[in-house]
Amino acid sequence: MSGEPTHSRARQATITLVLGLGQTVAFASSYYLMGVMADPLAADLGLSPAVVFGLMSGALAISPLLSPATGRWIDARGGKPVLLASNLVFALALGLLAASPNLIVLCLAMLALGIGMTIGMYGTPFAILVSLYGEGARRPITAVALLGGLGSALGWPLTGHLIETYGWRGACLAWALVHLAVCFPIVALVTPRPAPRPAQGKSPHGAVAWDRRMVQLAILFACAWFISSAMANHLPRLLAAIGLPVAKAAAVAGLVGVAAVSVRFAEFTVLRKAPPLISTRIATLMHPLGATAVAVLGPGAASLLALGQGAGNGMLTVAKGVLPLSLYGPENYAYRSALLSQPAQVLQIGGPALYALALAESPKVALTLSSGLCLVMFAMTFGLQAASQSKKEQAAA
Repeated sequence: MSGEPTHSRARQATITLVLGLGQTVAFASSYYLMGVMADPLAADLGLSPAVVFGLMSGALAISPLLSPATGRWIDARGGKPVLLASNLVFALALGLLAASPNLIVLCLAMLALGIGMTIGMYGTPFAILVSLYGEGARRPITAVALLGGLGSALGWPLTGHLIETYGWRGACLAWALVHLAVCFPIVALVTPRPAPRPAQGKSPHGAVAWDRRMVQLAILFACAWFISSAMANHLPRLLAAIGLPVAKAAAVAGLVGVAAVSVRFAEFTVLRKAPPLISTRIATLMHPLGATAVAVLGPGAASLLALGQGAGNGMLTVAKGVLPLSLYGPENYAYRSALLSQPAQVLQIGGPALYALALAESPKVALTLSSGLCLVMFAMTFGLQAASQSKKEQAAA
């Protein structure tokens, strides 16, 4: 694949916009849904909110089980059918959620939601862009990540408004309708059909080998997603533990989203030509710098911690899509990305619980843990260099 655009710039922009807005809806209606819906849902069904969040963790556990098979399918047949299927699965899950009379149906709804998140989030649209634009997909990937980052900023208040107006069941049905009436048809109309792949004699996944660079990337992304899930659940509590009033801690924690979106916009514009490996290396140091500021300056530097976490996480989300492409090229991109995601997906599940133990010990222990993992990530960025597939992979192909 040459990496040359196969569409005009206007066409590329339209495709990128559709995929990016689809990610906004996907994240708002699944990953961030329970942030505002767990309490009314649990109260209505007579459950503890802890049970609801436990089921959400179970939904996230589906990703490492299904993502490799999804990646193989996308590499062989293209990502468009998978992305369309995700809209249908999201709609089914949200419909089941709206109709849930008891814990059993709620479990089925969460299972379906986990499947939707596995096949419908960043990995699939990133793979579509790589199949279309090859090594020129970095900027569209950054744009999709930028729009996907609006999932919390727009999703939380919009879901809250829907709950106030229609109840939590009505909010679920509203999101299901968006998937069916908006996302599905525009993806079907705008996203090109996958180009037929030439016969290779072997299945695509047979050509992906776990070399040293793959191991380093897997460690890097696993640590990043552990910290991301831990901060998503505990940052307000962490800021309160270092001395901020509870209300102010929640407000300062909101800077994470601002920083994440801002840094993705910067990568899309002024930093678009910066080497992705350098951007990744800088991203791994953002959280430790914020933690150091808190250690030196005290609670007054809490905003620097939130901004550092948001900026680092925002850049690493883009790196997750761009680095495998930069290091290995577009061949087997979806399956390779899925393999690299598996350790991250597993650690993401346990991140909130493990970080809670560290925070219970002290905020210093918690920040030492997360900053230490960031330094491991920093170390993993060395010894990587952009190259075509290794000789081993070429022989396997």
